[in-house]
Amino acid sequence: MAAGEHENVSPLVFRLHEGSPPVVREVLLERGWEEYDEQEHEEGDWNLYWRTSAFRNSDYENILPWQRMNHHPKTIHITRKDCLTRHLRRMKSAYGTSAYDFSPPAFILPNEYTKFLGVYTRNRTSGKSQYWICKPVDLSRGRGIFLFDDIKDLAYDSPVIVQKYISDPLLISGYKFDLRIYVCVKSFSPLVIYMHQEGLVRFGTEKYSLASLDNLYSHLTNTSINKFGLCYTAYKEQVGRGCKWTMSKFRCFLHNQGVNDLLLWNKISNIVTLTLLTAAPSIPSSPNCLELLGFDILIDTSFKPWLLEVNYSPALSLDCPADVTVKKGLINDIIDLMNYKMIDSFRHKGYLRTRYMRPCCPRHYLRPPAFLLHKTTGPNKSISSNSIRVCPRKETYNTHTYHKQLVDVFLNDEEIDNEESDLTALSQVRQTSRKLASTACKLPSLHVQNHKSPTAPSNRQSKDRCIPPFRVGDFILTFPFNEVTWKASRDEVDVKTVVHEVHKLTSRLASSFSDKERTKMDKRDVVRDRFEALLWGPKNPPLLSEFSSEC
Repeated sequence: MAAGEHENVSPLVFRLHEGSPPVVREVLLERGWEEYDEQEHEEGDWNLYWRTSAFRNSDYENILPWQRMNHHPKTIHITRKDCLTRHLRRMKSAYGTSAYDFSPPAFILPNEYTKFLGVYTRNRTSGKSQYWICKPVDLSRGRGIFLFDDIKDLAYDSPVIVQKYISDPLLISGYKFDLRIYVCVKSFSPLVIYMHQEGLVRFGTEKYSLASLDNLYSHLTNTSINKFGLCYTAYKEQVGRGCKWTMSKFRCFLHNQGVNDLLLWNKISNIVTLTLLTAAPSIPSSPNCLELLGFDILIDTSFKPWLLEVNYSPALSLDCPADVTVKKGLINDIIDLMNYKMIDSFRHKGYLRTRYMRPCCPRHYLRPPAFLLHKTTGPNKSISSNSIRVCPRKETYNTHTYHKQLVDVFLNDEEIDNEESDLTALSQVRQTSRKLASTACKLPSLHVQNHKSPTAPSNRQSKDRCIPPFRVGDFILTFPFNEVTWKASRDEVDVKTVVHEVHKLTSRLASSFSDKERTKMDKRDVVRDRFEALLWGPKNPPLLSEFSSEC
């Protein structure tokens, strides 16, 4: 049971920035949360701050133990098209094209116009047919995108990406489609990635044809464009009305076509891991934050998945029944991933009782929040700012470094698991605080799930509580997936080791996916370690260990 839903605990409080999706408010209210009101609540008296735009640095610096935010800092490294292009190109150069062959060749214009012109001219001279797609680097929802095959049609007035167009997409009854995969990054240090089982399949609303490159309804799958097309409400063969399927419906389609999709799902999972790996070393650790990203994946006729782009704050509007099915469940699972505890509902009251007088980021010498300085501890007595102990200055958000220097005055995971009431919790907090000489605080771990997901196969959880849960609702842990990747992702990410492990896993799965090979596997031969990772994608995700004893 979520902390905010306990009958003896005050409701958790959410704060929405202007422009936040209405469905977030709807889901949180259904879960029994209370919305933040500046007139009724004091500053900092909230548990979740949700916004579609980026937070300020000060928001990260002043985050408190009971609070969560829905963005990590500096994720622009992978969500802005030109930044993503540079990172993927760098990784391809460092670790080989075989690992990073999932992104079409791209050029950043105007800076790389000469390079692009050279490639264009060589292809033209050799007689190869070529199609290109031009995208503004900082726009979303299909705005400003166009296709061309003649350089005379290339015109732009702002920085753009010119990318090779995948001209042989897999079609369903003649309609182009792509996959919107929802990915949640709980942490960049260590790197912890969850992928949601449900997603969206987005269709163009007119049949695909290279004879009409200017027909956006044929070539683009963005709902924001296709919902204005004449064929949007019309019934389309197999696709139906509208322009979306759920991922579940797509799985049924593949099954009916006799497609062995297991390797396809694994390749998509690898794309997500390797893409996030490009930015992980550049993104500072920020406790109690997570990031929801939308990965757009195109599948070609040979069932090879291609990364099109990574979306920051993917759209959560409810335009059709598929949206309602997917997105409401998605948000509920995100809240579960945030791992709220009973103590979080006390907010500043628990903060005062534990005499915790410092925000949880170690970047500066900081005073406590203003609302606490004005709290009284007795008749005509206020907290003195001179009596506040502050943490030493740190120059980065490196959680690992300062966690070693801090003492956890809030209940640790084992103490919280068996809480009976809020009074018991407060009593334990008081007892703990008396025993500690320091007033510093360690942020509660985001890697521990305190309840079993009803959809998880007993939610197999390692006895080592540092390891993230392997499933939370429909979120599947896709990285780390074994002991080696878990160790390689901690502190400074060992990119070379991770890339090697991803390649090794794919090779083993590929050789194990045939029925002949799988029948040879003896469950007694499976060597189990602390990880019982699941294969993301299939309706009932199997254990990776079922395919290879070495995974």
